[in-house]
Amino acid sequence: MARAPSPAKKFQTKYSLDNFPCVTLWLHSMRHRSVTYSSGVAFHALADPTRRAVLELLRRGSQPAGQIARAFPVSRPAISKHLRLLRRAHLVQERREGRHRFYTLNAEPLKAVDSWLERYRVFWRANLGSLKHFVETEYAKESSRSKKH
Repeated sequence: MARAPSPAKKFQTKYSLDNFPCVTLWLHSMRHRSVTYSSGVAFHALADPTRRAVLELLRRGSQPAGQIARAFPVSRPAISKHLRLLRRAHLVQERREGRHRFYTLNAEPLKAVDSWLERYRVFWRANLGSLKHFVETEYAKESSRSKKH
């Protein structure tokens, strides 16, 4: 005779971590497995100019939170919120040493953004190439007309 699943088992099945990609992503990254970064989360994080400036600051190397906050004219809690959002987007990594938090740039999620942008780079190269050809052709026509007159 089969026993009915326990309430805990029902909860695990209904709320399996596999149903929540953000949680699964976090667990996978903690297990040092390959991680697929969402370009949507990265784009959201990059939408704010202050967060982009924080990333630019972190390109120089690891920085303590206080030093990052001093670089901006906004409050420390505001910078903490920006850092939290960047951390959730996996664009920065946090390391604690005692009471201090150090942040380091993680450029890996930017590959998803770069991949998305590549399609538009191809588009613009082709269109700018066509524009260049058109302008040069028109310039050559104008130059030949002005020499004849």
